[in-house]
Amino acid sequence: MPRKPAAETSPVAHFEQSLDELESLVEKMELGEMSLEESLAAYERGVGLYRTCQSALEQAELRVRLLSDPEQPDTAEPFAPLPDGQ
Repeated sequence: MPRKPAAETSPVAHFEQSLDELESLVEKMELGEMSLEESLAAYERGVGLYRTCQSALEQAELRVRLLSDPEQPDTAEPFAPLPDGQ
């Protein structure tokens, strides 16, 4: 399946790609086989990916709030956590 251009990628897909890349970077850094320069570049990339993921989560939360109560999204209550195992 051909990849969509970045502008057409859904926020969820972009979040998942960023999270996968972030996890991969962490694994590489934990091995301790990177030079200092490589580690700094990986850390910098990781911070950017973390911010991207955080922003996507905030946007998703806002969308849920707007769907839950479009008239007053600021008063929407968070969902109750699911019981363990679900």
